Amino acid sequence: MTGQVTEFDPIVGLGVIESIDGESFSFHCLSIADGTRTIPVGSAVSFGLSHRFGRDEAVAIIG
Repeated sequence: MTGQVTEFDPIVGLGVIESIDGESFSFHCLSIADGTRTIPVGSAVSFGLSHRFGRDEAVAIIG
């Protein structure tokens, strides 16, 4: 899937990606594929989905 980072809090490591079809998916900084643990809001990304804690979350995020 592809989309854009719309929220990211580097202190807690949580963010939101909006897919190109308008769905929003939460993510944790450990899901950023390059291991940097941070990603700027507005970054175009590709990502996969994983069902965790009763909902779909973005994983394997590549910016």
